[in-house]
Amino acid sequence: MASKDKDTQIETPTISSAQELGTGGERNRSKAKTEKIVSRRSFIKGTALAGAGAAAMLKTEQSAAQDDTHSDIRIPDEIPRTLAEAAKPANFPMTGAQVFAKFCSDEGVAGFFCCPGNYNMINAIAAEGIPSYGGRCEGNMTSAADGFTRVTGEIAATSGTEGPGFTNMIMNIGAANASRTPLLVIASNKTIGEDDTEHGIQTAYQQSQTDGLKKWGKRMITPNRIYEYSAYAFRQLKTGVPKPVHLDFPGEISGARFEEPGELQYYYDKTRYRTESKAHPNPADISAAVEMIQRAERPMIVASTGVFYDKAWDALLQVAEKNDIAVVESAPQRGHFSDGHPLSASTGLDAIRSADLVILVGQYCMPSIGEFAFGPDARWIRIDPDASDIGRNVPIDLGIVSSEKAALEALADALPSRSRQSWRDELAAARQAFDEQSEEYYRLGLQYSADTDSIHPAVIGKQLGDFLYANELDREQTTVVSGGYGIGRYTRRYLRAYRPGQICNGAYQYGAIGPDVGYLVGVGAAVQNGVGPQSAYQGAPVLGVTGDAGAAYSIMEFETLSKYRIPAIMVVYNNNAWGVWGSGAGRGAVRAQHMYLFQENLRYDRIVEALGGNGEYVTSPDQFTPALERSYALAAKEGIPTLINCQGKKEFWTNQYPPSMPRHIAPGALAYYK
Repeated sequence: MASKDKDTQIETPTISSAQELGTGGERNRSKAKTEKIVSRRSFIKGTALAGAGAAAMLKTEQSAAQDDTHSDIRIPDEIPRTLAEAAKPANFPMTGAQVFAKFCSDEGVAGFFCCPGNYNMINAIAAEGIPSYGGRCEGNMTSAADGFTRVTGEIAATSGTEGPGFTNMIMNIGAANASRTPLLVIASNKTIGEDDTEHGIQTAYQQSQTDGLKKWGKRMITPNRIYEYSAYAFRQLKTGVPKPVHLDFPGEISGARFEEPGELQYYYDKTRYRTESKAHPNPADISAAVEMIQRAERPMIVASTGVFYDKAWDALLQVAEKNDIAVVESAPQRGHFSDGHPLSASTGLDAIRSADLVILVGQYCMPSIGEFAFGPDARWIRIDPDASDIGRNVPIDLGIVSSEKAALEALADALPSRSRQSWRDELAAARQAFDEQSEEYYRLGLQYSADTDSIHPAVIGKQLGDFLYANELDREQTTVVSGGYGIGRYTRRYLRAYRPGQICNGAYQYGAIGPDVGYLVGVGAAVQNGVGPQSAYQGAPVLGVTGDAGAAYSIMEFETLSKYRIPAIMVVYNNNAWGVWGSGAGRGAVRAQHMYLFQENLRYDRIVEALGGNGEYVTSPDQFTPALERSYALAAKEGIPTLINCQGKKEFWTNQYPPSMPRHIAPGALAYYK
């Protein structure tokens, strides 16, 4: 990604600043129905004002549409005061929790997300200075840590208390595992002294509960080995194919006291317990790959998770441009190959069918045969750091065991320059066909919206894309959580990624309903702190899309967004039903339809207002963009999050309104071809 000039850098304070949250939050906050869109430069100026004065405007005015009066919402003085406190790194003598917290700091853990519980550990981590966030549900905060890592490439940790706190995290750990996120999961646990008893009320063995949902895990039982097992954990997190790592800490471990380093086993510098070296490809394999690429007429790279975590996007670009190789993204995050590049096939679905050579790079998850419509005669190359992954999901013609960056750099050196103008032309035609189909969906959406006095999902997708990428905003600015089931089948057509980590693809692969607001917390925290690829847009508003079913799982985290003044907008498509309503109702199970439906016209926007955020209610196409403009301005200038409640129709998911739920969405996210 090209570096930004100085006048495009956003200077919003991070959560470590006392000014970010103000000192009491007693000033009145208006609804700020600003009609003018925030331009790039005015946004930058506006965010500089998002300190004590603007961020302290918390009192919600009575809306003309509401008869009730909201009580004043106030951020407790303790929140900005404690966030402003300097870090207090521990030194000997230390507790076990402090030893582990220092280890996490030394290893560069970039964010920490939890609910109260596991007190020794969360207190030690916060004191160490790791940016820390406390939310309302352990599962949601697990998703927050997952989302943070997906758009930064840096390790984030999540914590829960023993028993029910930990089991609340399970679904969200499963989603992180399916998306191959290097997530550090920690939790307290029953004491060693209570093993094989049922003493207490929150007792459960954890490691068996995450079997199949992690890369490695350990219940600590020997206090002086806490550093040693921490080293094991980070070797797993930072090498090979990533997945969650799970450590649980009985009270005897977190509360143990160590007077000096000599009481700890394995107390070494990180250079002695793991290596930064990456596997390099066999030169013979690179030569074979070059030969296969040169024989191909329409080669295509599937650039996935490993490209992002290995920070291999520059090498990917070099390979693609040197030999005119098309690139399609497939990952829980997108942007490591720009959608605006002429070799991008991420919106060129028709061209995928004609690729005669497919090169999987860092494709850790999602069976490629099910995800893409590659032709049956295509040949396959797979580049992966784990030899055991080679040949999994799809039979291959050549396997290359290597880190993604090393393999791509080797290919860039070995490949001759070649122009494939006919292939470029085919890609351009495929992208144009995709865009024309999307325009047709939008036209139909406008018609359906007018016929039903509601708003069709294609209208939301089109207007959202225009707002983010075709107006005054820098198209690289806004990081997006692309979630939802039914709504996602439309909005993903219009969302774009132009730089690494710009899109977090919801519960990619796992199909979990509910993590999207949690992801928004983590993605917002990543941008708020300017971590990794988000540094150029530190403090910028972030945006998410989800459905009413998904939002209901985690809507209380809007209190977390409000508390930390994370500038976020969540678009909720409210069609009063589960996303499977159409298919469920069509199976003849008339007596069961009540289980697919919700009460109509539920006001999720008002719930968010009651949690300290801003609410918008949209019932027609002409209302959506103005609501989006107001929400973006409020987020940019005051750090106040918004939920835009878009009233739709459950019938849009049926054949009554074709294309109902389109199957051909976009590669890498719910793109199932039959």
